[in-house]
Amino acid sequence: MVKEILLVLAAISCLLVGSTAQPSHVVHIVGGAKGWFTPPNTTFYDEWATKKNFTVGDKLMFLFHSSVYNIMQVTKEDFDNCSDRQVMNRWIIGPAFINLTQPGMHYYYDGIGLHCEAGQKLKINVTVGTHAMAASGAHVTTPKLIGLFGLFTYLAYSLFM
Repeated sequence: MVKEILLVLAAISCLLVGSTAQPSHVVHIVGGAKGWFTPPNTTFYDEWATKKNFTVGDKLMFLFHSSVYNIMQVTKEDFDNCSDRQVMNRWIIGPAFINLTQPGMHYYYDGIGLHCEAGQKLKINVTVGTHAMAASGAHVTTPKLIGLFGLFTYLAYSLFM
C-alpha cells in the first residue's frame, strides 16, 4: 500500500512540474493562412492583429516569397509615412521568423514598390505576459518545491520498496 502511494505522489509531482515549469510561447503566422502579401484592403493586417495577444517570447512568422516581398522593421514615423529613414531590421528571405524580445509597439512593413501604401504593414503591441513572467523566474519557488518533493518521493520508492 505504501509503495503505491509513493508512486502516485511521485507521478503527481512530476506532472505538476511539467505543467508549470516550462512556459509556452506562441508563433503567430502573420496574416493567418494568407501569409504576408499585398492585402485586398489597407486594414487587413490591423484587423488580423486586433484578434491576437502578442507577448515577449512569442514569434512572428512571415510567410512570403523572396524577391517579391520583404519585411522592414521601422520607427512609428517611418511606418506612418511608408518611409525608410530609420530601418531597424530588414528580412529579404522568406519565410522569416522574428522573436519578440522587447515589450512595446513594433512596426513592420513591406518595402518593395507600393506594398506599404497598399496596406502591407503591421503594427503590434507586445506586452509582458504570464508566460514571459514565468520565464523570468516569477514562479520559480513552487515548481522547485514540487520537483524536490517528487524527487524525494521517487528516491524513497526506489530505495525502500
